[in-house]
Amino acid sequence: MSRTGHPLFARFYAWAGPRMEPALGTHRRALLDGLSGRVIEVGAGSGLNFPHYRPGVTGVLAVEPEPHLRELARRAARQALVPVEVVDGLAERLPGEDGGFDAAVAALVLCSVADQHGALTEIARVLRPSGRLRFLEHVAAESAGLRRVQRAVDATVWPHFVGGCHTGRDTAAAITAAGFTIERLHHFRVPEGGVGFPTSPHIRGTALWNPKPNGEPATPSGYGT
Repeated sequence: MSRTGHPLFARFYAWAGPRMEPALGTHRRALLDGLSGRVIEVGAGSGLNFPHYRPGVTGVLAVEPEPHLRELARRAARQALVPVEVVDGLAERLPGEDGGFDAAVAALVLCSVADQHGALTEIARVLRPSGRLRFLEHVAAESAGLRRVQRAVDATVWPHFVGGCHTGRDTAAAITAAGFTIERLHHFRVPEGGVGFPTSPHIRGTALWNPKPNGEPATPSGYGT
């Protein structure tokens, strides 16, 4: 996410996001299922996750830098079943204290942050030891052909017109490289069948933050599929 707004893309995203919910709504529910305690949501967009938070979550700090989307998120927060505070902020400089959250949520945001490793390091900073990151992202394709398409669009116009989005990031590897241990990882496509788009491959999962006693990240132990 960038401090510079993306007013045209923000309005397109606000229009398109609800129309994607038939495909993504079940994944959002699964992403947030069982969460409890204090949660920070990074890149909350227009608040499409908010209806899926359930009692057990004591509060959500939702960070969104884009002004139009942030205003829509504030409206959505009023309908949530749990307390949601929507604030301005960047993924690379989160407005939260060290170790202040039980869980973090990143949904369709790690594709567009300017510094993916920096954002993940910030998420780790605000999580308590043994806190968890829940993530839902479109990622690099497994097929060589679609990866070539992703590299081509990422090198040309796509990030400029789609709010900084990159289609071909290996986000699971980035999460592991930042010191998290991925506990669960589910691969899926949107849409499920038919022709693949650059943004079709997705992952959804949970990663454990367990720093070493000296403050260094824990050594990643790998993950299942």
